[in-house]
Amino acid sequence: MPTTTTRTKRPLGRRVQQRAFRVVNVPMRTVLGMPFATPLSKNLMLLHLTGRRTGKHYRQPVSYVRDGAALLIPGGGNWKHNLSDGQPVHIRLRGRDVTARPEIVGDPEEVERLLGIMLSANPTAGRFVRIPKQPDGRLDPDRLAAALRYGFRIIRWHLDPAANTQQPTAADR
Repeated sequence: MPTTTTRTKRPLGRRVQQRAFRVVNVPMRTVLGMPFATPLSKNLMLLHLTGRRTGKHYRQPVSYVRDGAALLIPGGGNWKHNLSDGQPVHIRLRGRDVTARPEIVGDPEEVERLLGIMLSANPTAGRFVRIPKQPDGRLDPDRLAAALRYGFRIIRWHLDPAANTQQPTAADR
């Protein structure tokens, strides 16, 4: 993913969170990889990524929220650097193998709008996206700008109906 932002060291809290997720993600990969929906797969999906430099295969558990036909996920981890806008990615969604195309969103206004959708659908996502709100309800612009400088993005996934043999059912929504 081409980027014009300068990479800087993440805050300590985010680095600790990243280390904790490395441990938690091990059993999550197993549960999310099962061939049937589980309670965890209601809000989590499994991305199958290929390293952009190494070519190594990765399975990355991520939280998601539906927004119409699209899926929204917070992209704060380094795994997002293995994505390219519009390039198909294999996903395990509610026990099904699907293909989706990522749209990497970095525009501050659109990120704020999409975060609003995500936080209203899944308030616990606020624990991982720590951008405080101002009294008027909008996100703090300085903290949002800092998050974007550190590489935070929203990934909007467009499910590829031509490549997906099993479409989500009403129970998946």
